[in-house]
Amino acid sequence: MSLKVRISEDMKSAMRAKDSARLGAIRLLLAAIKQREVDERIELDDMQVIEAIEKMLKQRRDSISQYEAANRHDLADVEKFEVSVLQEYLPQALTEDEIKAILEQVVTETSASGIKDMGKVMAAVKPLVVGRADMGKISGLIKSRLSA
Repeated sequence: MSLKVRISEDMKSAMRAKDSARLGAIRLLLAAIKQREVDERIELDDMQVIEAIEKMLKQRRDSISQYEAANRHDLADVEKFEVSVLQEYLPQALTEDEIKAILEQVVTETSASGIKDMGKVMAAVKPLVVGRADMGKISGLIKSRLSA
């Protein structure tokens, strides 16, 4: 079953269960997917759906930090719930050791020797970790590895 079909089925389940909070989060996700399909005139595959989910997660995390800074914990809680719903559709996250092993492998394969090779390493790492690790964190790990 494709990820998009699974999301649609979960929306129907949330409707039947009258779970309005979950239903709202899933509808937002489906709207983002459909918007991207219309804008780009394509049918999204699972990897592209994961990219859309990651974009939404990044937006939610930014909103959470802004709401908490403004002392609006009620709004932050809504965003946190949406994050938890969105994360259900991502593949199993990589552990710190798995990420480091992938980075070492890619650095060796690309013969990266310094910080100037960071773009080359990022381009090779991204397809291996998409949806399973935070790219901001990956970027920091690559930077520290290449500057060492």
